[in-house]
Amino acid sequence: MKPVPRRGPGPRPAGGRDDRLPRPPRGRRPAIDPAREAAYEAVAAVHRDDAYANLVLPRMLRENGVSGRDAAFATELTYGTLRQTGTLDAIVAAAADRPMDRIDPPVRDALRIGAYQLLHMRVGAHAAVATTVDLVRSLVPGAAGFANAVLRRVGEADRDAWLERLAGKGTEGAADPVARAALVHAHPRWIVNAFADALGSLDEAEQALDADNLPPPVHLCARPGRIAPADLAASLPGAVVGRYSPYAVVLAGGGDPASIPAIREGLAHVQDEGSQLVASVLAGAPVSGADERWLDLCAGPGGKAGLLGALAAGRGAHVTAVEVAHHRAALVAQATTGLPVYTINADGRDVGKDPDLPVGGFDRVLVDAPCTGLGALRRRPEARWRRQPSDLPPLTRLQRELLQAAFHAVRPGGVVAYVTCSPHQAETEVSVTEAARRSSIDVDLVDARPYLPASLPETGTGPTVQLWPHRHGTDAMFVALLRRGA
Repeated sequence: MKPVPRRGPGPRPAGGRDDRLPRPPRGRRPAIDPAREAAYEAVAAVHRDDAYANLVLPRMLRENGVSGRDAAFATELTYGTLRQTGTLDAIVAAAADRPMDRIDPPVRDALRIGAYQLLHMRVGAHAAVATTVDLVRSLVPGAAGFANAVLRRVGEADRDAWLERLAGKGTEGAADPVARAALVHAHPRWIVNAFADALGSLDEAEQALDADNLPPPVHLCARPGRIAPADLAASLPGAVVGRYSPYAVVLAGGGDPASIPAIREGLAHVQDEGSQLVASVLAGAPVSGADERWLDLCAGPGGKAGLLGALAAGRGAHVTAVEVAHHRAALVAQATTGLPVYTINADGRDVGKDPDLPVGGFDRVLVDAPCTGLGALRRRPEARWRRQPSDLPPLTRLQRELLQAAFHAVRPGGVVAYVTCSPHQAETEVSVTEAARRSSIDVDLVDARPYLPASLPETGTGPTVQLWPHRHGTDAMFVALLRRGA
């Protein structure tokens, strides 16, 4: 946990105490519903410690003894509150008649959770208010009355009415449709603009924003040569084969994928169907001559390396998987156990410097580049509020350096697939164009569409392909295919 800085002189936030003071002794605290307490602790950890909800929430559920339907309730409350944070903040601030930064952090997070129940869940107003006030009383006793008043004001109108009220004020009125979309769909304005630029219209961008706010399904990849998708689906209650990827299986409902026998045995792994599709583009593109040496230049945590390794095994090829972070390299090695994958802990930009990364040494190269992750916001509820436009320059520089390294790593006639989990044009078309323009290696863009399933709709005019959750039910993956000249 990060230390909380001492407050300087000036007014303290509403809520009655400093965030750094301890809670009242547990024996004097009101009884708190364990599911709501787990949700609060997870949301607070995300905002206080920069934690990740998908990592911290399971621990909170275990510590609070929450399971079954109560765990599902806590999960929806946690993820929904984090997705909707920006819009909830606007509503709570209006109801409190003060900016959110003037409300104590523990009270602020509790109010977000209470407001989410009032505006998004089938929870009675009395229960939502009373349980949240009890939670605040256990955290900051002097703020209970304040929380009660704010939540009662929030509950006086439904979400649509609040949005109409707020959208008619200041810059968020009808004269600023981007600001309105940001408020209504709970995304920062710069992301709304990025989606609208990529899709060509704000109207369709709003469909993509809506899709980000829906709980995503869990997709499995049935490793080719290890298990057939139909057999994997048949072994799992309610599961079905995917719509597009020949390896995809879609799970029904929740559950822990790690408990699935096929995953424990290395026959399958968790991987979004879009990630499977873009990896299959690299494997499906024809190359003349030898086809035995494949390279995954940014392999962590190992999903695409696992699929490529299974495909390589069926063709007598092998994969070199590169990962710069030691702990992620260990994940790659674990994820590819039993496959013809050789994992190295190295920087993918060291082609020609590392003996395992010779110039012209590979027939196929995947660059699954580090990116903003804007294409997977539905899976990472806190990410939309953490990412900033200032993240783009260092990421796009790294993307272009990695792609230029890939041009050196691939042999003449070989292919490179550049992949990002982001639709931001600076990370997709611009990164590809700039990397190719600045490279001393001659490369040509190849139309990626023929190497995707014919049933996949709306793949554009080529040569690159951008997937979307609202169009394809996948994460917003981008793929460009390039071939090195002779």
